[in-house]
Amino acid sequence: MPVEPNRNAPRWIADHLPSPQPHNIVYSTISVKETDHLDIQPLGSKEAGTFVNAFLKRSLPRLDADQIQTHLSRKAVILEHFLKKRKKQKRRKTKCLSAKERRELRIFELKPEQQRYKLFLPLHQLWKQYIRDLCNGLKPDTQTQMIQTKLLKADFHGAIVTVVKSKCPSYVGVTGIILQEMKHIFKIITVENKLKAIPKQNSIFSVEIDGFVSYIYGSKFQLRSSERSAKKFKGKGSIDL
Repeated sequence: MPVEPNRNAPRWIADHLPSPQPHNIVYSTISVKETDHLDIQPLGSKEAGTFVNAFLKRSLPRLDADQIQTHLSRKAVILEHFLKKRKKQKRRKTKCLSAKERRELRIFELKPEQQRYKLFLPLHQLWKQYIRDLCNGLKPDTQTQMIQTKLLKADFHGAIVTVVKSKCPSYVGVTGIILQEMKHIFKIITVENKLKAIPKQNSIFSVEIDGFVSYIYGSKFQLRSSERSAKKFKGKGSIDL
Protein backbone atom coordinates (compact mmCIF):
# COMPACT_ATOMS: atom_id res chain seq x y z
CA MET A 1 0.00 0.00 0.00
CA PRO A 2 1.59 3.33 -1.03
CA VAL A 3 2.25 5.98 1.67
CA GLU A 4 0.80 9.46 1.07
CA PRO A 5 3.00 12.55 1.49
CA ASN A 6 2.91 14.32 4.84
CA ARG A 7 0.29 17.06 4.59
CA ASN A 8 2.19 19.16 7.18
CA ALA A 9 5.24 19.39 4.93
CA PRO A 10 6.12 22.81 3.48
CA ARG A 11 3.98 23.67 0.50
CA TRP A 12 6.89 24.54 -1.73
CA ILE A 13 8.30 21.00 -1.29
CA ALA A 14 4.98 19.33 -2.04
CA ASP A 15 4.41 21.49 -5.13
CA HIS A 16 7.71 20.48 -6.67
CA LEU A 17 7.37 16.75 -6.12
CA PRO A 18 6.39 15.06 -9.35
CA SER A 19 4.02 12.58 -7.72
CA PRO A 20 3.23 11.03 -4.35
CA GLN A 21 6.33 9.22 -3.14
CA PRO A 22 7.19 7.21 -0.07
CA HIS A 23 7.67 8.91 3.28
CA ASN A 24 11.47 8.90 3.12
CA ILE A 25 11.49 10.83 -0.18
CA VAL A 26 9.46 13.72 1.31
CA TYR A 27 12.15 14.42 3.89
CA SER A 28 15.09 13.87 1.60
CA THR A 29 17.62 16.57 0.71
CA ILE A 30 16.60 18.93 -2.08
CA SER A 31 18.62 18.36 -5.19
CA VAL A 32 21.00 20.95 -6.65
CA LYS A 33 18.74 21.35 -9.68
CA GLU A 34 15.76 22.24 -7.49
CA THR A 35 17.78 24.69 -5.37
CA ASP A 36 18.92 26.47 -8.52
CA HIS A 37 15.35 26.63 -9.75
CA LEU A 38 14.05 28.00 -6.45
CA ASP A 39 17.06 30.30 -5.99
CA ILE A 40 17.73 29.02 -2.47
CA GLN A 41 20.79 27.66 -0.72
CA PRO A 42 20.95 23.89 -0.34
CA LEU A 43 20.30 22.48 3.11
CA GLY A 44 23.44 22.02 5.18
CA SER A 45 25.66 24.39 3.19
CA LYS A 46 28.31 26.39 5.04
CA GLU A 47 26.76 29.69 3.93
CA ALA A 48 23.38 28.74 5.42
CA GLY A 49 24.96 27.61 8.68
CA THR A 50 27.00 30.78 8.98
CA PHE A 51 23.94 32.93 8.30
CA VAL A 52 21.80 31.07 10.86
CA ASN A 53 24.46 31.28 13.56
CA ALA A 54 25.05 34.98 12.93
CA PHE A 55 21.32 35.67 12.90
CA LEU A 56 20.72 33.83 16.18
CA LYS A 57 23.71 35.49 17.82
CA ARG A 58 22.33 38.89 16.88
CA SER A 59 18.77 37.97 17.90
CA LEU A 60 19.78 36.26 21.17
CA PRO A 61 22.53 38.50 22.55
CA ARG A 62 22.20 37.15 26.08
CA LEU A 63 23.13 33.57 25.10
CA ASP A 64 26.55 32.18 24.35
CA ALA A 65 27.43 29.80 21.48
CA ASP A 66 26.67 26.59 23.41
CA GLN A 67 23.26 27.81 24.50
CA ILE A 68 22.43 28.83 20.94
CA GLN A 69 23.29 25.32 19.71
CA THR A 70 21.00 23.90 22.42
CA HIS A 71 18.22 26.14 21.13
CA LEU A 72 18.84 24.91 17.57
CA SER A 73 18.15 21.31 18.64
CA ARG A 74 14.63 22.28 19.70
CA LYS A 75 11.62 22.52 17.44
CA ALA A 76 11.13 26.27 17.97
CA VAL A 77 13.41 29.16 18.84
CA ILE A 78 11.93 32.25 20.52
CA LEU A 79 13.81 35.31 19.35
CA GLU A 80 14.37 38.20 21.72
CA HIS A 81 13.70 41.82 20.88
CA PHE A 82 16.92 43.56 21.76
CA LEU A 83 16.99 47.33 21.98
CA LYS A 84 20.22 49.22 22.06
CA LYS A 85 20.41 51.66 24.93
CA ARG A 86 20.76 55.18 23.72
CA LYS A 87 23.10 57.40 25.58
CA LYS A 88 21.31 60.34 27.08
CA GLN A 89 22.88 63.56 25.99
CA LYS A 90 23.25 66.00 28.81
CA ARG A 91 21.74 69.34 28.05
CA ARG A 92 24.11 72.15 28.53
CA LYS A 93 22.57 74.83 30.65
CA THR A 94 23.16 78.32 29.41
CA LYS A 95 25.10 80.14 32.05
CA CYS A 96 23.73 83.57 32.82
CA LEU A 97 25.88 86.48 33.82
CA SER A 98 26.12 87.14 37.53
CA ALA A 99 25.27 90.52 39.04
CA LYS A 100 28.98 91.21 39.52
CA GLU A 101 29.75 90.41 35.86
CA ARG A 102 26.89 92.66 34.71
CA ARG A 103 28.28 95.51 36.77
CA GLU A 104 31.78 94.97 35.42
CA LEU A 105 30.52 94.91 31.82
CA ARG A 106 28.28 97.92 32.51
CA ILE A 107 25.46 96.42 30.49
CA PHE A 108 22.73 98.62 31.97
CA GLU A 109 24.68 101.86 32.06
CA LEU A 110 23.78 104.60 29.61
CA LYS A 111 26.56 106.45 27.89
CA PRO A 112 26.60 110.24 28.41
CA GLU A 113 25.72 110.91 24.76
CA GLN A 114 22.63 108.70 25.15
CA GLN A 115 21.30 110.54 28.20
CA ARG A 116 18.87 112.73 26.25
CA TYR A 117 15.25 113.23 27.28
CA LYS A 118 14.02 113.56 23.68
CA LEU A 119 15.48 110.18 22.75
CA PHE A 120 13.03 108.44 25.11
CA LEU A 121 9.84 110.32 24.21
CA PRO A 122 8.90 107.57 21.67
CA LEU A 123 9.29 105.05 24.50
CA HIS A 124 6.82 107.08 26.56
CA GLN A 125 4.31 107.05 23.69
CA LEU A 126 4.62 103.25 23.46
CA TRP A 127 4.04 102.98 27.21
CA LYS A 128 0.87 105.09 27.00
CA GLN A 129 -0.52 102.86 24.25
CA TYR A 130 0.45 99.78 26.31
CA ILE A 131 -1.52 101.09 29.32
CA ARG A 132 -4.55 101.92 27.15
CA ASP A 133 -4.58 98.39 25.77
CA LEU A 134 -4.06 96.95 29.26
CA CYS A 135 -7.03 98.87 30.66
CA ASN A 136 -9.25 98.25 27.60
CA GLY A 137 -9.27 101.92 26.74
CA LEU A 138 -9.18 104.74 29.30
CA LYS A 139 -12.67 106.22 29.17
CA PRO A 140 -14.26 108.78 31.56
CA ASP A 141 -16.57 106.09 32.96
CA THR A 142 -13.73 103.62 33.60
CA GLN A 143 -13.55 102.53 37.23
CA THR A 144 -10.56 103.97 39.07
CA GLN A 145 -10.14 100.82 41.14
CA MET A 146 -9.71 98.74 37.98
CA ILE A 147 -7.03 101.10 36.64
CA GLN A 148 -5.10 101.00 39.91
CA THR A 149 -5.26 97.19 39.97
CA LYS A 150 -3.87 97.01 36.43
CA LEU A 151 -1.11 99.53 37.18
CA LEU A 152 0.06 97.53 40.19
CA LYS A 153 1.20 94.75 37.85
CA ALA A 154 2.10 96.87 34.82
CA ASP A 155 5.56 97.61 33.44
CA PHE A 156 6.61 101.22 34.12
CA HIS A 157 9.53 101.48 31.71
CA GLY A 158 8.68 104.59 29.69
CA ALA A 159 6.25 106.13 32.19
CA ILE A 160 6.60 109.78 33.24
CA VAL A 161 6.55 109.99 37.03
CA THR A 162 6.82 112.82 39.50
CA VAL A 163 8.06 112.59 43.08
CA VAL A 164 5.18 114.00 45.15
CA LYS A 165 6.46 113.29 48.66
CA SER A 166 9.76 112.10 50.04
CA LYS A 167 11.68 112.21 53.31
CA CYS A 168 14.53 113.66 51.27
CA PRO A 169 13.37 117.18 50.20
CA SER A 170 15.75 117.29 47.22
CA TYR A 171 13.76 114.54 45.49
CA VAL A 172 10.37 116.29 45.73
CA GLY A 173 9.24 117.69 42.39
CA VAL A 174 11.64 115.66 40.24
CA THR A 175 9.92 114.55 37.01
CA GLY A 176 11.20 112.28 34.29
CA ILE A 177 10.80 109.15 32.18
CA ILE A 178 11.54 105.85 33.89
CA LEU A 179 14.41 104.14 32.07
CA GLN A 180 15.15 101.38 34.57
CA GLU A 181 13.06 99.94 37.37
CA MET A 182 14.99 97.99 39.94
CA LYS A 183 13.92 96.49 43.21
CA HIS A 184 14.70 99.55 45.32
CA ILE A 185 15.12 102.45 42.87
CA PHE A 186 13.72 104.15 39.79
CA LYS A 187 16.25 105.46 37.28
CA ILE A 188 14.70 108.41 35.43
CA ILE A 189 15.86 110.88 32.80
CA THR A 190 14.72 114.45 33.48
CA VAL A 191 13.87 117.21 31.03
CA GLU A 192 17.28 118.72 31.84
CA ASN A 193 18.91 115.53 30.45
CA LYS A 194 20.03 114.38 33.89
CA LEU A 195 19.95 110.73 34.87
CA LYS A 196 18.80 110.35 38.47
CA ALA A 197 18.28 107.35 40.73
CA ILE A 198 15.30 107.90 43.03
CA PRO A 199 14.89 105.40 45.90
CA LYS A 200 11.45 103.86 46.29
CA GLN A 201 11.76 103.75 50.06
CA ASN A 202 10.07 106.74 51.78
CA SER A 203 8.87 108.22 48.46
CA ILE A 204 5.49 108.69 46.78
CA PHE A 205 5.29 108.98 42.97
CA SER A 206 2.43 110.17 40.76
CA VAL A 207 1.67 108.83 37.27
CA GLU A 208 -0.69 110.65 34.89
CA ILE A 209 -2.19 109.26 31.70
CA ASP A 210 -5.20 110.58 29.78
CA GLY A 211 -6.43 112.57 32.78
CA PHE A 212 -6.15 109.69 35.27
CA VAL A 213 -3.65 110.24 38.09
CA SER A 214 -2.42 107.32 40.19
CA TYR A 215 -0.03 107.32 43.12
CA ILE A 216 2.75 104.82 43.75
CA TYR A 217 3.80 104.29 47.38
CA GLY A 218 7.42 103.32 46.89
CA SER A 219 7.83 101.67 50.31
CA LYS A 220 5.17 99.09 49.30
CA PHE A 221 6.43 98.88 45.73
CA GLN A 222 9.91 97.45 46.35
CA LEU A 223 9.71 94.62 43.85
CA ARG A 224 11.13 93.98 40.42
CA SER A 225 8.63 94.36 37.59
CA SER A 226 8.80 90.62 36.84
CA GLU A 227 8.05 89.77 40.49
CA ARG A 228 5.30 92.37 40.74
CA SER A 229 3.33 90.88 37.84
CA ALA A 230 2.77 87.66 39.84
CA LYS A 231 2.24 89.18 43.28
CA LYS A 232 -1.16 89.56 44.91
CA PHE A 233 -1.53 92.98 46.52
CA LYS A 234 -3.82 93.50 49.48
CA GLY A 235 -5.77 96.70 49.95
CA LYS A 236 -4.77 98.82 52.95
CA GLY A 237 -6.63 101.71 54.52
CA SER A 238 -3.74 104.13 54.98
CA ILE A 239 -0.08 104.06 54.02
CA ASP A 240 2.57 106.30 55.52
CA LEU A 241 5.98 107.21 54.19
